[in-house]
Amino acid sequence: MTMKKPYYLTTPIYYVNDKPHIGHAYTTLACDVLARFKRLDGYSVKFLTGTDEHGQKVQAAAEKAGVSPQEFTDTVSQNFRDLLVVMNFSNDQFIRTTEPRHYKSCQAIWKRLLDKGFITLGKYEGWYSVRDEAFFTETELVDGKAPTGAPVSWVEEPSYFFNLSEWQQPLLDYYEANPDFIAPESKRKEVISFVSGGLKDLSVSRTTFDWGVPVPGHPEHIMYVWLDALTNYITALDWQEQGAEFDRFWPADLHLVGKDILRFHAVYWPAFLMAAELPLPKRVFAHGWWTNEGQKISKSLGNVIDPLRLVDEFGCDQTRYFLLREVPFGRDGDFVRSSFIQRINSDLANDIGNLSQRTLSFVFKNLEGILPAVPKALQHEDKQLIVAADGLLDTVRTSFDQQAFHEGLKQIWEVVAAANRYIDQMAPWALRKTDPNRMADVLGVLLETIRQVAILLQPIMPNSAEQLLDQLKVKSDERNFDSLGGAGRLIAGRKIDKPSGVFPRFSEDEAS
Repeated sequence: MTMKKPYYLTTPIYYVNDKPHIGHAYTTLACDVLARFKRLDGYSVKFLTGTDEHGQKVQAAAEKAGVSPQEFTDTVSQNFRDLLVVMNFSNDQFIRTTEPRHYKSCQAIWKRLLDKGFITLGKYEGWYSVRDEAFFTETELVDGKAPTGAPVSWVEEPSYFFNLSEWQQPLLDYYEANPDFIAPESKRKEVISFVSGGLKDLSVSRTTFDWGVPVPGHPEHIMYVWLDALTNYITALDWQEQGAEFDRFWPADLHLVGKDILRFHAVYWPAFLMAAELPLPKRVFAHGWWTNEGQKISKSLGNVIDPLRLVDEFGCDQTRYFLLREVPFGRDGDFVRSSFIQRINSDLANDIGNLSQRTLSFVFKNLEGILPAVPKALQHEDKQLIVAADGLLDTVRTSFDQQAFHEGLKQIWEVVAAANRYIDQMAPWALRKTDPNRMADVLGVLLETIRQVAILLQPIMPNSAEQLLDQLKVKSDERNFDSLGGAGRLIAGRKIDKPSGVFPRFSEDEAS
């Protein structure tokens, strides 16, 4: 038996100072779609997500709540795990940085960096943002604040330093030799510009709080939260044990992150790995931010978008589809409620929903529910549609591999639109009286197109795609990508049940 090719992808681990919002759902959704796609495409997938639970910000939030940091993180981390269930995410592992295995992993990488002479003891003096858990130079401040707008305070304390400055040229050389390492291209240029501007040695320990991983042998020092957090990607593979998981899945194929934490993943993390003599991830992709009806999202404005509420109101698959279809992945996007409703009504209820419902209903009423065959002798119009459906996998795969999810969905919907034009042109309701055999052929072409579309939609809308495939009587072992194209045509002769609609319509009045 041939072993499946491995594919390892990760979300960032989410900081547990508050409840999950649409940004967290967006990142995890993109990873989930790609993970599901790769599994159907014959890969052995490792999909990791989790929570980052250390740092001064978490400790402060716990104190404000009147509970211990561990109690606080237990509660908030559960909120993120609840989101996984509601959004139907298929992660293989959920990691928490408060796990004993993670402490062991962090201390192992610390010892390796220390033994190699890349970490030294000194004194830190500089600006620190608790909200960002990041250090900033004087020149990086904007009107006395961090570039993110977060307040900063002057910090002076004993600190261990990582010799980040010495990795400036190796990083630039790596970026040049691996142009796909950072995406999209605009973000790659930003990182190169930042690194080219000069890197300073990085403070990697703190002594002013105690909620984190203790530095080995010096427990008065707590490891810098980003050295701690980034190590999660190899903790999950038990790298310090040098086991089979690490050998099989590392380096990661994709780290998918928000643009606000790209620097940590594209500069600090590869530098740590270079110093530790560990392979670098193959790709880091930074997506954009959402606004709400043209406004920046913030708790103070009261316009935070709750993904749980969206799912409750519109449905899980509808929410998943909109988030990946509405905005080119990698760019900023604006959440507009009316656009959400219009999108799911037009694309889902009208396009694919109406197409599948009217075709299946016609078969149920006029062919006694018996699925017709795809005709062996295709007419010109038949061939055009079948060829378009057969070619979808390659085009969608190319788009998804570049994290262009919106483009992949656009390509699928072009075939859906072609199928709707085809049914109107062929008019099987007229052929029923004039040419029943041709009517059956037309329905066979339509059902085959719907079958392929439904299989390809499984990663994006798993529940809805499952309903469509169930109604088409496609068995569970016939739903992988190796059944697409000519290799796995719709099996004629199976008897369908009375079809039911998969995608409901919404109105502004109803959806409130």
